[in-house]
Amino acid sequence: MSRIGKLPVAIPNGVTVNVTPDNVVTVKGSKGELVKKMHKDIEITVEENLVVVKRPSDQKQYRALHGLTRALINNMVTGVTEGYQKTLQLVGVGYRAQLKGKTLILNLGYSHPIEIESVEGIQFEVPETTKVVVKGIDKQLVGEVAAVIRSKRKPEPYKGKGIRYENEHIRRKEGKTGK
Repeated sequence: MSRIGKLPVAIPNGVTVNVTPDNVVTVKGSKGELVKKMHKDIEITVEENLVVVKRPSDQKQYRALHGLTRALINNMVTGVTEGYQKTLQLVGVGYRAQLKGKTLILNLGYSHPIEIESVEGIQFEVPETTKVVVKGIDKQLVGEVAAVIRSKRKPEPYKGKGIRYENEHIRRKEGKTGK
């Protein structure tokens, strides 16, 4: 039995979970609504204030889908109640971020500023000029947008300059040594 899959997902007050016969799960909460289609063979039921996930057999494929489905539903419930956020830090001389409407403008040492448009369901915050916060209710989308921003200037190992996640550790390398 899957250790994660067999745990029921608790539904907090103010959150509604609906499951259609073709396994489309809809979760509504105070922050918004998320809809996701799950695998057709996994059985999802809503009992009182719990979502229970069951698998048809012990085949390897179903064992993997069991825990995955439960984790996705749990992330949806957490997203509509609390939301998700990723914090990015800009490290480097002259590296800075600013917000213009819903557009994030990054100066990363290139000859031009980089503009990133906000995707639906994602909000940007710039509490400091060297800090960007990506917020949203969809965990996967928040992580994806944060990864796109980070890819604009990945941290380099010699001086550590670039965009990094808040608690990310960059392995530093020693530079050249003279003779």
